Amino acid sequence: MTAAPPQGGLLAGITVVALEQAVSAPMCTRVLGDFGARVIKVENPSGGDFARWYDDVVEGQAAHFVWCNRGKESVTLDLKSPAGVDLLHKLLDRADVLVSNLAPGATARLGVAPDQLARSHPDLIAVEIDGFGAGGPLSHKRAYDLLVQAESGVCSVTGFPGEPAKPGPPMADVTTGLHAALSILALLTARERGRTGGAQVSLSLFDTMADMMGYHLTYTRHSGIEQQPLGMSSPAVAPYSAYPTGDGQTVVLGTTNDREWQRLAREILNRPDLADDERFRTNPDRCRNRELLDAEIGSWCARHDLAHIQKTADDAGIGNSRYNTAAEVVAHPQLSERDRWREIDSPGGVIPSLLPPPIISGHTPPMGAVPGLGEHTDAILAELGIGTTELARLRESKAIGAEYPR
Repeated sequence: MTAAPPQGGLLAGITVVALEQAVSAPMCTRVLGDFGARVIKVENPSGGDFARWYDDVVEGQAAHFVWCNRGKESVTLDLKSPAGVDLLHKLLDRADVLVSNLAPGATARLGVAPDQLARSHPDLIAVEIDGFGAGGPLSHKRAYDLLVQAESGVCSVTGFPGEPAKPGPPMADVTTGLHAALSILALLTARERGRTGGAQVSLSLFDTMADMMGYHLTYTRHSGIEQQPLGMSSPAVAPYSAYPTGDGQTVVLGTTNDREWQRLAREILNRPDLADDERFRTNPDRCRNRELLDAEIGSWCARHDLAHIQKTADDAGIGNSRYNTAAEVVAHPQLSERDRWREIDSPGGVIPSLLPPPIISGHTPPMGAVPGLGEHTDAILAELGIGTTELARLRESKAIGAEYPR
């Protein structure tokens, strides 16, 4: 099985070379591929992207890898060999974008750090993702999603008081990857309008998560108060929480302003006394008296089943949802009835994959295959003018990986 490059698409004709591992850079390049860019993933012949081997639950493949790498082409190059580095630069000669998230200093050793590329490939958009950004006391450190979420304070506002937690999804990786994709799209637009050619972009997981902490940092900076985590709630508004229902489920009810609180109290709880209570008059009042308020709402929810609570809330125009587990979301009718699942190819066989979030008129996401390690090496090097004899020599010297099984 060989995946053809995406045909058509909003980014048709754009070639992205990726030196990537795990999630942040692969998420960036997957987004670009979803818009139709050609993504060439350069991997080490000895195992490739280490996320390939996190587990084997998806027909022998890792869940992280198939999530972040559909629609890409895999080329195996030994970048510790001069021949491998030379091939990388040949790929960059034909590329529009380079995305990397290697260990600190790795791109400089390969001659593809942003300042080096400004000289060697001045028309290239080069995006480098690292952990903590250059010029600080932590700049030399390796950084993984959990490490950055801890360092940036995210874990301190997640979980419960005295029981910090990491948000389940890899938020630092994903949000940094999305910022990287946005930067590339902005620069491609500027290039199209003649405002710029190549450009160098640096992003760090730490800076992204510091920005995600914007509300908490702003509140603490100006109040001197470190807000405590509230589990399935928010320190900013009340009521806004999860409540067990009478039929053993969990409903989430949320208000965002005083008018909604009045409707919740009068039309859902049938408690005009709470609506008129000075302790709950404004959102700051309700936040200060959150425990009293949650007890009243929780008592009402415990006496009713989920369907009644949600219908009553919908009728009153109050936001609500059902707490679901991952298995329940896999079977969620909001996905199935809107045809959000597609089948894609992979080395392990056909697997389901969610469509990308944007729904754009006139654009159908390519939803290409998940690549096998080195699957496209021969075909892509042939595009560079490398014939069969030279391929054999490169393979013998281990500058490229073994021939992909057909």
